[in-house]
Amino acid sequence: MRVGELSRRTGVSVPTIKFYVREGLLHAGELSSPNQARYDESHVRRLRLVRALIDVGGLSVAAIRDVLAAVEDPGRSVHEVLGAAHDRLAPREDGPDDTAREAAHEQVLALIARRGWQVHGDAPAIRSLADALAALHRLGHTRFAEMSLDLYAEAAERVAASDVAYAAREAAREDAVENAVVGTVLGDALFTSLRRLAQVDASARTGWGCGPSTAPGSGCSPR
Repeated sequence: MRVGELSRRTGVSVPTIKFYVREGLLHAGELSSPNQARYDESHVRRLRLVRALIDVGGLSVAAIRDVLAAVEDPGRSVHEVLGAAHDRLAPREDGPDDTAREAAHEQVLALIARRGWQVHGDAPAIRSLADALAALHRLGHTRFAEMSLDLYAEAAERVAASDVAYAAREAAREDAVENAVVGTVLGDALFTSLRRLAQVDASARTGWGCGPSTAPGSGCSPR
C-alpha cells in the first residue's frame, strides 16, 4: 500500500507518518520508485502501537524510541525489555531528599523483602514509590500508607501476574515483547481508570454526598 492508504487505515496523517520514519519510530517503506515507497501490515501494526503509546500511555517520542529500540534488540530478553519500558515510565527527577524520603525508601525496601519480590535495588519504581510515600508522610497521611501499602502490593501482584501471563501467551519473541510493552504502558492507564471507577462506586456505597439533587450517573442509589 502507499502512504495515503496507510494514513487512511491508521488515522495518522501523512506528515506525521514521515516524521515517525525520520525519528525511528516507524521503519521505512520499500522503495517502489525514487519518490515513492510501499508499506505493509507491519507498518499498520507499528503505527497503531506508536499512537496508543502516545495517546493512551502518554509517552513522549523520545521515550517511545528508547522502548522500541529495546523491543527490536534481539539480544534483550522480554524481562529486559520490560525493564526498559519501566525506566521510561518513571519520573525523571527524584523528590526532595530529606528524612521523609529516607524513611520512605527504607519502607519500600522492607515491603520488597517482606513480599519476597525479586527486584533490583536500582529499579526506577523504587524511587517513584518512595517519593509517593514521602509525600504522604509530609502531608501527615502516614496512616494511609500504613493501612494501604500491603493491600496495594497484593493487588499489584495479581495484576502483574496477569500482565506477564498475557505476554507469555506468544511463542515468538517479537509478539511477546510487544505484549509486555502494551501490558505495561497501556495497563497503567487501564488500571488507573478502573481504580477511579471503583472509588466512585465505593464512595457512593458510603452515601457520601448523595441526596435528592445528586446528578444521574454519580453512582448514588435512589433514595
